Formats: sequence, structure tokens, C-alpha cells
Amino acid sequence: MEAVTMSTMIEFVMMTEKTLLMGSKTQNSRPTFIVAAKVPPVIRKESLLAAQKEDLQRVMDLLSLKEHHARTLLIYYRWDVDRVFNVFADRGKEWLYSAAGLSVRSSEDLNSSQSSDEVTCQICFEDVHANESTIMDCGHCFCNNCWTEHFIVKINEGQSRRITCMAHECYAICDEENVRNLVSGRDPHVAEKFGRFLLESYIEDNKKVKWCPSVPHCGNAIRVECDEYCEVQCACGVQFCFSCSSEAHSPCSCLMWKLWTKKCQDESETVNWIKVNTKYCPKCYKPVEKNGGCNLVRCVCGQPFCWLCGGATGISHTWNSIEGHTCGRYKEDELENAERAKKQLWRYSHYYNQFKAHTDSLKLEATLQDRLQQKIVILEAKNLESRDFSWVTDGFNRLFRSRRILSYSYPFAYYMFGDELFKNAMTQKGREIKQNLFEDQQQQLQANIEKLSMVLEQPFADWEERDVLNTRLQIIALSTVTDSLCKKLYDCIESDLLAPLEEATHSIAPYRSMGVEKASEFP
Repeated sequence: MEAVTMSTMIEFVMMTEKTLLMGSKTQNSRPTFIVAAKVPPVIRKESLLAAQKEDLQRVMDLLSLKEHHARTLLIYYRWDVDRVFNVFADRGKEWLYSAAGLSVRSSEDLNSSQSSDEVTCQICFEDVHANESTIMDCGHCFCNNCWTEHFIVKINEGQSRRITCMAHECYAICDEENVRNLVSGRDPHVAEKFGRFLLESYIEDNKKVKWCPSVPHCGNAIRVECDEYCEVQCACGVQFCFSCSSEAHSPCSCLMWKLWTKKCQDESETVNWIKVNTKYCPKCYKPVEKNGGCNLVRCVCGQPFCWLCGGATGISHTWNSIEGHTCGRYKEDELENAERAKKQLWRYSHYYNQFKAHTDSLKLEATLQDRLQQKIVILEAKNLESRDFSWVTDGFNRLFRSRRILSYSYPFAYYMFGDELFKNAMTQKGREIKQNLFEDQQQQLQANIEKLSMVLEQPFADWEERDVLNTRLQIIALSTVTDSLCKKLYDCIESDLLAPLEEATHSIAPYRSMGVEKASEFP
């Protein structure tokens, strides 16, 4: 691919703008609209019931069920309405109900099964009037006292969502209305807990809905419509990965990011350094660092030992011998282990320093937004011919998004081309080819990000109009190229690096040119 010069890009931007202007002046021209994917909604506590009933209604309409029956189905299928419909189409209604422990019987059938006015409860073996007993959809009938005790125990144990029948080997789910009515008469507090658990199951058991991980918690949840491998922004401003609920980390996979954060938090390479530069005392087992040339060292506990092999020695150390000790034979594996540890340390240090440098730049460039806003105010006061200064904020947004992607690309590279996850997935030659391809694209992206950052830092608000126009074209051109390079980097990761490995655990969120998608308010 030939390199694109800045002048070429500026000409391209000018031609594009001219074409757009001409197109907008055509009398019979019609605007072209891009159909966007459905924006994920923010579900607040106030809208949680409405969001739940939206899915309940779909199942109730399709299968002609009551609400509590529809809820039993959806809780079993983790609130995946599409899965309920697919199972219904593939296996039929009877199999769908049976798998979920759902018994649907009419009230006439239930009343006919209870012919006498007196019932013997098979739990407490007391004879009670039929009005003091309850029969569930499965047909089993017990006294209200036993049912109530059973329900309260299950609710307090956290099993509110799927309380099964008390009968032996009956796995039918009890009618939630019966549970609520019986428990509320005995303990309204437990009944309230039961209702809250049923409501929150829409989030706790739903793979398409997750709580926002903000601290302190904002109380919001986010619902996605299709792909769980995506990054979203809550109404509170927190951006997170929907798959693992940690901070947005693409192009890292969730597993890579989990391993990377743990590695940094545990300071595992500090332990690695100790392994390379110290030896453990054979008596007290504390790490000892050698500060002289002599290979007979003494620990603070008083124990002398040989630095070469770590064996304990006597105090006497002469030119000819070390008392009570002779070094063993050459052990090649120990030397190889030491060299490998050093190599791993330097490799980790390289990727960590790059990651840390760009993360620090991201924090510093966050303060650039206020300075750019001041520049816009100055430019607006000059009454220039062009009154549109959105290119300033657009350039900053592109810089901020791309810098974040670049910083997370280094932990990705650390695991992608290391031995920890994909040791046997690629040949050495194939690994080198793919690493060179990735690093070339990474380097191009970094170069354009630094150029864009440098141009935005310039005091262009104090310049003449002609220079401001030239800066505008530079920022637009650099933003366009940077956006293209980000997309190209993601395509390389998805198509050339991860796809051939067939590793489902390393799926990444797709690239979005406009940044992490902001969730809208659920009505």
C-alpha cells in the first residue's frame, strides 16, 4: 500500500466537501440515510417493570399464557424471548413447558381434582378444610401452613425465582400468585422480598441485560438487542464492556484484559525480577541479593551458602575449597530458566511501558478539551467567513478514541504473540509474519495520532484566517486517516489474527467510528 501524503489527503478532503456541497444544491437530489442498529436502552429502577412486561407480553401473546406462566418460562430460558420462540417452533409447546417445569391447567381441571371438602395434607398429615389448602398447577395439594413455611424457607434461601412443588420428585414451579398471597398473610416483608427478586430476575438472569458497573452504583441497567460482545456507555457516563462488565477494553478480548489487569495488580514481574537477581537462603528461605564478587554469600540469619548453586556451606572459604561443599555439575536447565525469566521480564516491560505511556497521554489529553473550547470561543469572536468550528471538537474526539484504542492494543499484542495463550496455535514463522503485520499497522496508527495531537495543541486561534483554514484541513485529514487506520487495525485483529485460531473466548467488540455507543433512555 502506497503512503498517502498530507497534501494528498487535504486535496481529498476539499474535493469531498465540494462534492457534498454540489450534491446538496441539486434540485431533485434526495438525502441518503444509513440505517443504524438499535441503540441499547438504559433501564432505571422506575422503568424496570415496564421493560420486564414488554418481554412478558410477547410470550403471553404468542402462547396465550397468563403472566406468571410466561415469567416462569422466561426465567428458565434466561429472559431470552427468541430462544423461547425457537424451542417452541423446534420442539413444540409440550416439550417447552416440561423443560421449564411449567404446568398449565385450567381452573376447572384443578377444581374437579379436589372433590371433597376435607383434605389430608401429606406433609403434616393433618386434616384441613379444602379452603385451608392450596392446589398448584401440577395438581398437588397441601395445607396452607405447610405451603407457607416451604415458600418462606425458599425465599430466604434466595430461591424465589423458581420455587418447586413440595411433592416428592415433582419439579413443577409453583404459581407466583399463590406464593405471594400465602406469604404476605404471614410475613409481608418476605413477600416484598419475593416480589423484588422476581422483578430483579429480569437483570440477574438475563444475558442481554446487565447492571452498570459504576461505583457508587448509579442504579441503572443496560439492555442490548443482539451481540453481547459490545461496549456501551450508561447514562451516568461510565463506559464498559457488556460481556465482562469491566471497563471498555477493545481491541483486547475479555480474557486478555482480565489476565493483563491481574498481572499489573499482582506485580508478577517484580517476583520475576527477584527470581532472576536473588537466591533463596537454604536455611530461612529469604531472598538474598549478592552485593560483591565473591560467590560465597552470607544471609542475614548467619547461614553461608554458595551463590552458584544455592547449596549451604561451612564458614571456611579458601582458594582451594569451600568447607562442606562442592558445586555440582553444570545444569543447563537452570541457566535456560534464568535466561527465559529475563526475556519475559524485558518483554513485559516493553508492552507495559507502551501501555502506560499512552494511558498517561490519554489522561493528559482529557484536559485538552477545555483549552480547545476556549479556542473555539476566540475563533467565533473573530467573525471569520466560516462559522462552523465542529472540526475542532471532532478532531479531539477522534484523538481521544484512537488513543484509547492504541493503548489497549499493547496488552493485546503481549498475549497475542506470547506463549501464555497461543503457544501452539501458530508456527514460529507464522507468528513473526503476523506480528510484523500488526506492528506495522500499530506504528502507522501511532504516528497519525501523534500528528493529530500536535496539530490540536497549536495556538491556531491566534492565527490569520488562511492559516486557520489550513489547520482545519489538516485536522479533518488526520482524523479521516486515523479513523481508517483504527478500522484497519480491528479488521486485522478479527480477520487475520483471531479468526484463524477459532478461539471463541477471544471475541472482541466491533470497532465503532463514533466511539462507544451511548445507551438511550427506556421509556
